[in-house]
Amino acid sequence: MRHKGINKEETRRKMLDAVGQGFREHGYAGIGVDGLAKAAGVTSGAFYSHFGSKDGAFEVALVAGLNEVIEGIPKYQSEYGADWVRAFAEYYLGKPHRRDLARGCAMATLTSEVVRSGAEVHAEYEKKMTMIAGLVARGLAGGSDEDRLARAWSMLGVLIGGINVSRAMKGAKVSEEVAEAIKSAAIKSAGRVRSTVKK
Repeated sequence: MRHKGINKEETRRKMLDAVGQGFREHGYAGIGVDGLAKAAGVTSGAFYSHFGSKDGAFEVALVAGLNEVIEGIPKYQSEYGADWVRAFAEYYLGKPHRRDLARGCAMATLTSEVVRSGAEVHAEYEKKMTMIAGLVARGLAGGSDEDRLARAWSMLGVLIGGINVSRAMKGAKVSEEVAEAIKSAAIKSAGRVRSTVKK
């Protein structure tokens, strides 16, 4: 029984990874249920049994992807202290992240898909992104709570939009120039940064 339970959990994790990577790399319209199921190593029937529908799979993948950001930001704040915004921006606009759509940040790869989704997906996205902005704001210093939150949204908007512009460029040199400009703009948008963030 224990062995079966481990296999079931492993299959569930593999399916979640596969749908997340599939939607990030190909977009919602660019991959179907059969492709997602094949990537996960399961039948289409098993896919439907687990997610209910392609829409259901997208919502699960979106939430899981945004949860990665929610877990990651406090780690950057803890590890890098007052330099956490710079470190995060350097990772975000760095060449490895720019080149890896499948394993890249869900904020950058899935936001445009949310725009075309239903109300439930919009609600989940809003909830998670509000949490992310709140975490960023907690790591900023100076001004009022409203000011720090506004700077957090600005920083996130610059990063999310900027990496997509950089990724869309044909030439490596132009892509790098855009990435460097966006990195500087994101750091400037954030403004003053706390050296320590209370948990």
